[in-house]
Amino acid sequence: MSLPLLSDLSLTVTRALAEDIGSGDVTAQLVRADQRGKARAIAREPAVLCGRPWVDEVFRQIDPTVTVTWQAAEGARVEPDQVLFALDGPSRSLLTGERTALNFLQALSGTATETARYVEAVRGTGAQIVDTRKTLPGLRNAQKYAVGIGGGVNHRIGLYDGILIKENHIAAAGGIVAAIAQARALEANVPLMVEAESLDEARSALAEDVDVLLVDDFDTPQIREAVALARAHRANGGRTLIEYSGGATLARIRELADCGVDRISIGSLTKHVRAIDLSMRFL
Repeated sequence: MSLPLLSDLSLTVTRALAEDIGSGDVTAQLVRADQRGKARAIAREPAVLCGRPWVDEVFRQIDPTVTVTWQAAEGARVEPDQVLFALDGPSRSLLTGERTALNFLQALSGTATETARYVEAVRGTGAQIVDTRKTLPGLRNAQKYAVGIGGGVNHRIGLYDGILIKENHIAAAGGIVAAIAQARALEANVPLMVEAESLDEARSALAEDVDVLLVDDFDTPQIREAVALARAHRANGGRTLIEYSGGATLARIRELADCGVDRISIGSLTKHVRAIDLSMRFL
């Protein structure tokens, strides 16, 4: 499991609270300032729980006197009607933080849960489930963290920690070999990945011993041939891993994994987010 550093967690929560609270929670003023309350959050469907650090940070920023008591571990599989956490503190603070805390928990649990489905579907094949940069703006680290909690592996975090040569780079550089040569001339000391759209491009990338070869939208026979080429390359001292990319679905994921690829990247893990159904109730 690969988890990115959450150095932006505090800032992410600050921004989320600012967009919700604005100049102040007007409705919470219906409750006396000195009133204390207790509440608990409950799962309404099966899920992989993810997002505890964000919930904790929401209430820490709103009111450090609020106590958050967790009753389910990060990454745990939870069931309908299971209590996830309990709150104790000023009622106004609990009400103000409710929606932002649940938004984080629902969205991140949704990503972790979907990732876990894909991971389970390829179990025993040796293929890793990998995310992409197709994330919600401002939530990349959080969503990639959720992929890790679900058992997936993070691809590059951004444009700075990996070189991924795609069709437009190849066209602009004058060919796949030229693009790879230009990338290596940068001496960037980051992984070098190349996306191939044909077996000829795959052979060229393997000949250059790139770190990762992405076979984009190959059909099953092409994938198997590319895997055979990559295995022969590694048997001769090469290092290239092979990754399938291009609209992999849960229905097809096992077929892809059985082809022998090392990784399968899936943009929908973080792009098509369906929030898990949770609720919070005062006691």
